[in-house]
Amino acid sequence: MSMTDNIADMLTRIRNGQKSKLLTISLPHSKMKCSVLEVLKTEGYIKEFRSIFEGRIGQIEVDLKYSSNGKPVICEIQRVSKPGKRMYSSIGGLKGYYNNMGIYILSTSKGVISDREAHHYGVGGEIICKVF
Repeated sequence: MSMTDNIADMLTRIRNGQKSKLLTISLPHSKMKCSVLEVLKTEGYIKEFRSIFEGRIGQIEVDLKYSSNGKPVICEIQRVSKPGKRMYSSIGGLKGYYNNMGIYILSTSKGVISDREAHHYGVGGEIICKVF
């Protein structure tokens, strides 16, 4: 069965895994998902992720992160740009998310980066998702 929006599926699996208090979730492998997960890891929203290949079929295992009181680190994770309606933003039009406590993840000419890095590089792009 083909999937229309792989990134939305990944974000939903993260949300559902944290609601169920899972330590690890598994996803089908793709380069775009790995790029988004790398940003989430760099920004401290997940512990770790690793790619596991069995032949040509790949999986990504994501270790979810929880605070000391057992609450998920990610309060909200939401897809912004969808296959039916792509959302692009210049760096000037990108405002801080939750008073700069959350991040936007962007696909730019510099790769998949957070909005903080996009401000540093001075580039805009497609807004993939927002995380708080």
